[in-house]
Parts: sequence; structure tokens; C-alpha cells
Amino acid sequence: MADYDHIIVGAGSAGCVLAEALSRDPATRVLVLEAGGHDDWIWFRIPVGYLFAIGNPRADWMFRTAAEPGLNGRSLGYPRGRVIGGSSAINAMVYMRGQAADYDHWRQLGLPGWGWDDVLPVFRAQEDFFAGADAAHGAGGPLRVEPPRVTWPVLDIWRKAAAEAGIPPVDDFNRGDNEGAGYFHVTQKRGTRVSAAGAFLKPALARPNLTLETGCLVDRVAVEGGRATAVHWLQGRSRRSARARGQIVLAAGALGSVQVLLRSGIGPGAALQRLGIPVARDLPGVGQNLQDHLQLRMIYKVTGARTLNETYWNLFRRAWMGIDYALFRRGPLTMAPSQLGAFARSGPDADRADLEFHIQPLSLDRFGEPLHRFPAITTSVCNLRPVSRGQVAITSPDPAAPPEIAPNYLSAPEDRRIAAASLRLARRIAAQPAMARLKPVEYLPGQQVGDDDESLARAAGDIGTTIFHPVGTAKMGTASDPMAVVDARLRVYGVAGLRVADASVMPTITSGNTNAPTMMIAAKAAAMILEDARR
Repeated sequence: MADYDHIIVGAGSAGCVLAEALSRDPATRVLVLEAGGHDDWIWFRIPVGYLFAIGNPRADWMFRTAAEPGLNGRSLGYPRGRVIGGSSAINAMVYMRGQAADYDHWRQLGLPGWGWDDVLPVFRAQEDFFAGADAAHGAGGPLRVEPPRVTWPVLDIWRKAAAEAGIPPVDDFNRGDNEGAGYFHVTQKRGTRVSAAGAFLKPALARPNLTLETGCLVDRVAVEGGRATAVHWLQGRSRRSARARGQIVLAAGALGSVQVLLRSGIGPGAALQRLGIPVARDLPGVGQNLQDHLQLRMIYKVTGARTLNETYWNLFRRAWMGIDYALFRRGPLTMAPSQLGAFARSGPDADRADLEFHIQPLSLDRFGEPLHRFPAITTSVCNLRPVSRGQVAITSPDPAAPPEIAPNYLSAPEDRRIAAASLRLARRIAAQPAMARLKPVEYLPGQQVGDDDESLARAAGDIGTTIFHPVGTAKMGTASDPMAVVDARLRVYGVAGLRVADASVMPTITSGNTNAPTMMIAAKAAAMILEDARR
């Protein structure tokens, strides 16, 4: 059993940041265990590769949710990255911090060090912003952030219609208040994807004190006398172990970290006993508090404007897309899933933007399936701060068994009300004068769906799907919170030497895409670990 100063479980977005930061001291030995493989597939680098990676077992864990009552009994695919870089290798590349009020709320929950003023310097330090440094952005950091390298007039028309509906244009969503419509900034560098592995992990692997092991299915963390001391994992046909002198940090995400905790005997005691797992620490909150953004993918057929649908099915244009990318690193192959975004309020009672739109110059039934053959745009909208809460559980001590995922979408009446309001707002934008030239025809959910709350909420259940933002399953909270799993310094309650540092610690979901907040959390965790080591 080898000894390390720190062991990191997971080389996803959080794990890559942790690995780079904790290995800066050459006297510190760091081990990173990743269940997936290396990112040596071309579609991990070409931005549009998400179309081929999601739903492909080479890149995706291929999880599924339980049948969801709020989605009218449907089960959803639940993509998670199966590669170094984790989901940052297959995600939308959208760089989105959320709203200042999200983090100020965390601080108000009794979590010092997590307000907007606390986290903004961390975001800035990680960032290499294309326009240079200012009060909100950083330059020279490892994570490159750029504007899109392709434009679509059909998106500009939608943005103008949004302005006519009361959603003003904005240039930057990352200054603390993201209300408005504009183009997303993306984690790309000159037309290629910048994953967390590319930005943080790979440069650090040149250090002899940092060891990366792939294909490692972590079984459990050993807890001896109330302290996490070692990690046991499967690698191929071998069972392996390593001991940690310092910290063991779980960074396997809102699904993976929970599974490791539960197999280690850390979680709801009665549930663990039913599975025959000895209880090391009874923490009822492990696996609870799952939050996700449910996107409602409305599709409009359009006329008189180019979309990716007909471009893709034209063999000459498809060939030109490849040439344009090979020569200039521009064009549709550089596309994130969504180029244009908008943040809006669901109604006059909302004190800040609580809806996010992702507007795409394309349409398809679901990711991994072919584009439609007719010109169309997708107007995807999600409730940024859902009230519904779900859970993640294990059904077996076997580390190869998939988790049981039950997001409980639309289980709260308030979420159903906001879902109806969001679809109604999307329809109002489509009806604005600017859109008239496109002659939009609602293809999904369809013009036959009424405009009342009940009809629209039922339609939301029919068309809703994950936007890939699971968080909250090992929530950060005060000692008085019976459902808290970690404290404000991300230490697991009652287990010394063990931390969780990924999206699972969010007490409430951020108001936007969650990859940038996850990397921020990991950077703060690393700083805390180093601070504690110096004491």
C-alpha cells in the first residue's frame, strides 16, 4: 500500500483543479484516481464533438434516472463524463458563474467565505478572459474563455424579439447579474475545447510528485478511529489501495462522490445496514438534496433563415464545415450546444432572473440522434432555482452497479407553475414582430397545447429533460443542519481527513451552468487544505 500526502478521487472538473493546486509543492505527493480513461479521442477536442460523445460509452457513463412522475413516467438519460476532465470534456463549454445573490445566499445560510465577494477573486484567478482583466474578469489564468467563433442571423433575430418582449441585450453574463440576452462565453481556445484536464491537469502531470491512475473504480474510503486513512479501488483485474497521510478528497461529482461515501459506510445508517454495509458515520443527508435544471426544449420550424439542420444535410455545406474548421478553426464545428442565451424573470413577483434560455440554430429529438431535416431553432428554457429535491442512492455495495437517480422533477407545485410561465414567455417571444419574418411554427410541444397553467405544466412533463447540472447531494451546511454533509471548509462531518470538493456540496444550485462554479469550489477547497496543512 503506497503512501501519499493527498489522494483525490475523480479527475473531473473539480479533481483536475485540485490536482494542480495540491501538487505545486514538490515535497507533497498527490495521487489522482480516475474511473474513466484518457481524452485521446478527436471529439473531445472539436467543440461540436458533444453530439458524438453524449450517449457514447467511450465518453459517457450512460446513467439513467428512475421513471419520473413529474415527467409523466419517463426515464431520462443522465450523461456524465467518463474521461479525465469529466463532464467538462463533453459539456456545453458555457462559462457561467451564476448570480452574486446565489453566493450571498450561501453566506447567509451560515457559510462564511462563500459570498460573492469571497468567490469572485477565485473565478478571476482561474480565468484567461479574451478581453483582458478588469474588475470582473481575470487574464493569464489557466482557463481560457472566449466568445463564439460562429454567428447565425437567426439567433440575432431571436435576440431582437427578446428585447421586444422586455429582455434587454447584454454583452456579459458574468458580472454578478446575468439578466438579459446575449452570446455565451465559452471555454475554448482558438476553436478547440478547453476542458479542466487541458487547463489544469495535463500541465501539472509534468511534476514528478503528481500521479494519475485511470480506469480506477473506487470501492470505498477506509475509516479507522473516526479518520479517513486509505482508498481502495479496482483497476482492471486488480484490487489496489493507497494510504493518505493528509487529506482524501472526493471530487467525483454529485453522483460519484455520493456513491463512494455510501460504500464507505458514510450516509443514512438504516439504508446502509439494509445493504450490509457497516456504518462508519450516520449522515442522513448523503445522497439527498439533489437539484438539477430541467430544460423545456421548445422547437420552432422557421422559414427564410439558415439553420444548422439544412446545412448539415447538404453534403457540400457539410464538407465546407470540415474545411472551414481545418483551415481557420471557425464555423459550425466550433459550436457549443447553445450560442445565444437569455436570463429573464418568470413573472413580476420574481426579484431577479429565475429563467435561463439556451437558443440553438438547430433541432433534434434528443442528443445523440440526427438533426431534423427541416430548418428550425430550439428555444430551451429552465427554472434556475427549482424547489423540487431528489436523491441519489446505491442499490448494492458493488462499485460497478449504477446509482439510483431520482431527481423528482416538477414534484413541487411552484416548479410546475414556473414551468408553465416559462413556456408562455417563450411563446410570447416567438410572437414578437421581429420573429414574423421567420414565420415560426411551434413544432414542440405543439400549437395544440393550450396556454393555461395545467396544459403547459403537463406539456413540460412531456418535453422536459436534464440540462446536465446535478448538484447538492453532499450539501454544505452548519452543524445544526441535520442534512448537512460537509461544513463550510468542506470537511465531512464526523470523519477527519475526508473532504468533498465538487458540485455535490452546493447547498442550493447556482443560477446558470454549473461547470465554472464547480471549478471555483475545487480551488477554494485546495486553498483550505493548504491553509490547514500550514497550521
